[in-house]
Amino acid sequence: MTLLTIQTQAPRTIGAADPTDATISEITHQLFDGHDRGRLHGAWRGLIANEEFHYRPGLSTVERTALSYERLRIINQSIDSAASLALDPQLLASLHEWTGVVDGGLGTLAGIHYNLFLGSLLDHGNGTCHQLSEFTSMQRTGTFLCTELNHGNDVAALETTCELDRETNEFVLHTPAPGAIKFMPNTSLIGGPKSAVVAARLLVDGQDQGVFLFLTPLSDESGLRPGIHVRPLPERLGSPVDHCLTSFNQVRLPREALLEGEHGRLTPDAGLSSSLGSPRKRFLHSIRRVTWGKLCMSAASVGVSRAALSIAVRRSQHRTVSGTKAGERVPVSAHRSHHGRLLNAVASTYAMTFLHRDVLGRWVDHSEEERGEVERLIAVSKGWITWQSRDITLECRERCGAAGLFHFNGMADITQNLEGTITAEGDNLVIWVKAAAEMLFEHRTEKPSPPLLPLDEQPLTELSFLRGLLAGIEHLWQLRARGALRRGPSGNPLGRWNGASAAGIEMVSAHARLKAADAFLAAIERTAEPTARFLLEALCRLFLLQELTRHTGDLLAEGYLTPAHVRELPTAVDALMEELAPHLPLLVEAFDLPEEFLASIPLANSGPSILLDDLLLATPTTTSRDVVVPQPARRPRLFDETLEGSFAMLA
Repeated sequence: MTLLTIQTQAPRTIGAADPTDATISEITHQLFDGHDRGRLHGAWRGLIANEEFHYRPGLSTVERTALSYERLRIINQSIDSAASLALDPQLLASLHEWTGVVDGGLGTLAGIHYNLFLGSLLDHGNGTCHQLSEFTSMQRTGTFLCTELNHGNDVAALETTCELDRETNEFVLHTPAPGAIKFMPNTSLIGGPKSAVVAARLLVDGQDQGVFLFLTPLSDESGLRPGIHVRPLPERLGSPVDHCLTSFNQVRLPREALLEGEHGRLTPDAGLSSSLGSPRKRFLHSIRRVTWGKLCMSAASVGVSRAALSIAVRRSQHRTVSGTKAGERVPVSAHRSHHGRLLNAVASTYAMTFLHRDVLGRWVDHSEEERGEVERLIAVSKGWITWQSRDITLECRERCGAAGLFHFNGMADITQNLEGTITAEGDNLVIWVKAAAEMLFEHRTEKPSPPLLPLDEQPLTELSFLRGLLAGIEHLWQLRARGALRRGPSGNPLGRWNGASAAGIEMVSAHARLKAADAFLAAIERTAEPTARFLLEALCRLFLLQELTRHTGDLLAEGYLTPAHVRELPTAVDALMEELAPHLPLLVEAFDLPEEFLASIPLANSGPSILLDDLLLATPTTTSRDVVVPQPARRPRLFDETLEGSFAMLA
């Protein structure tokens, strides 16, 4: 796929004449897919440099939602094939990586339209049965209705039905109970006419054939179509999206609405032909686009982390405080208490980025035999990356001080937008529990290899040694989880699992960090420029040491570390901070955010007067005559009342 030219600067290309520029260029090359950087990142980076994508404070919830749809159409106009985008997991993920920085709602809408909706149609071969041009041109926006009020991660138990009417050769889509109302799809009239891919239980002659997907028109220029009932949900954290409760009252769909494939196809006599033996397998095949969604959530999170750090580091250089001498002013970045926290966050963000690149590459190249393992790695990585990103952006917001609390600076929204990635495409804790159960016996962990030197002579600077210690932590927690499972009460599977689950989740956590370390080490091996390699090695060392710090008790007890190592560890971390602190601006400059984007963020620019000017512009002048006494707020309707009212529409 190619992208149309967008009026903006190209990704930064730096000559090798200046050694610093050569170092930044090499690190950026490693962070952004090497020689594929232009194809995967250039156009999206160009988009957020344009004024249409700059942060706009002061808009209402409806205005912000409408703006996200407007930006989605700008994206669609900038590409020459929406279908090609939907079929390219790397390009789709990089779209989220860059646009999530400026508009979390836009990232949500793009993921739903291109991945879950259009991707599902293409995966099922329905491009030959349906006219896709109205979706690829965005005359109609696509949405995806799977989760129900009573069935979040337990989607295999969905209650919405779609029954075959033999007489008319049509399907009848229906919401049979309040708990079956579709929860949180973007189904309002904002953004124009919409169609949905709806997950519903296929009924043939009263027989349940399992959950399938159905293409369902929801609205047109005149409003909602007959039998479609939509109620907007209250505002939530993060950038607003038109999330709604959506239900169906005997909605008739044509025969070709069913998304069919080898996993399930209705025969001419209305029987079911399938290459998969169970309804669960057929359903998982139908919603495999959720795996792509996890990759997109990870991409959005690493992009947001890099943006937050770029803003916070620039702010730390511009913001000054009293120095040790009378009349002296020093930047807050001069203090270890400030730059140390940012350096830890930078080290983690590099590890997250390299892990995301590695996992995405494995998904693109995986064989059918590897599919289960790679899908699990994607889920595990999504959980770790999105959780880490929340911690990193919160740290960045705090390091920006009170100014970071104001919406016009963008930082307050950045921290909230990540909450959605933690829950979307599978709640992190739930998918980690599933991964832990699978990895308990299916996954082979490593015991640390004996160090090259006697243990008491092994320095904490050797990356392979530190990596081996992290592998040992994963191995230890797997042994603990297995032991707890065996000791559990016989005849009580849930009780046995409850006893093992905490250790199992620790195993998954260590596995994610180990995979991140491996991806980091692989990037170092690809790095040719000497200073860039030196800095990446130091960052990787910092990442490993900070991950190992909370496990020193276990490592000491198992004989993997000596007491001298434990005593030395804080000094080793502090030495790395001293070494890396002068390079902190360079390390975030390699994130390659467009200067036009950073110029639109007051916090990222020098001088307190600039920030003051923006505060004054964002705050209207008020006199005593302008003060209005607030009236008592109308009592909000309870959620249960809203639900009952929504279901009453079905009667």
